[in-house]
Amino acid sequence: MSPERRLRVTELGLRIAVFGLGLAASALVGSDSQVRKFFSMEKKAKFTDMKVLVFFVVANAVAAGYNLLQIVRCLLGTMKGSFVFNKGFALIIFSCDQVVAYVTLSAAAAAMQSGMVGQFGQPELQWMKICNMYRSFCTQVGEGLGSALMASFGMIIISCISSFNLFRLFGSKKSSVSL
Repeated sequence: MSPERRLRVTELGLRIAVFGLGLAASALVGSDSQVRKFFSMEKKAKFTDMKVLVFFVVANAVAAGYNLLQIVRCLLGTMKGSFVFNKGFALIIFSCDQVVAYVTLSAAAAAMQSGMVGQFGQPELQWMKICNMYRSFCTQVGEGLGSALMASFGMIIISCISSFNLFRLFGSKKSSVSL
């Protein structure tokens, strides 16, 4: 198998994995809720109570959708055997990969920070721990965070591959190369 073909297959495999992980992260956190009874009141914890989790769900859903589109592009390129890139198209893919990687990583980091406050509280500000009361809610958010972190690291590797695909076009004398 040629190095170019191996690179295409690796990119395809990573995009499929990132798609699945991003979709799982959005589904786990987006469907998460837990009801607790306090005396005669019922309080329901849901992901929309924390705005950072709303951003997290949307960011991972957008990343999954973007990777689904890129999976189609990768499949077409792999089936055809050669997929002609020009510098402009490669630059657009590289830029979008960078944006998606940064957004998913920032969403995961922000959700992790909020999760830490929920797990340990903030005594200096008199914020109490809530994961003692909503254990299954916090557990499911943690599972979604784990999935999102793996998806983010996959997007970072994909960004490296797309940067390689872009910058090798500038090393050749012609403006397009067959991948």
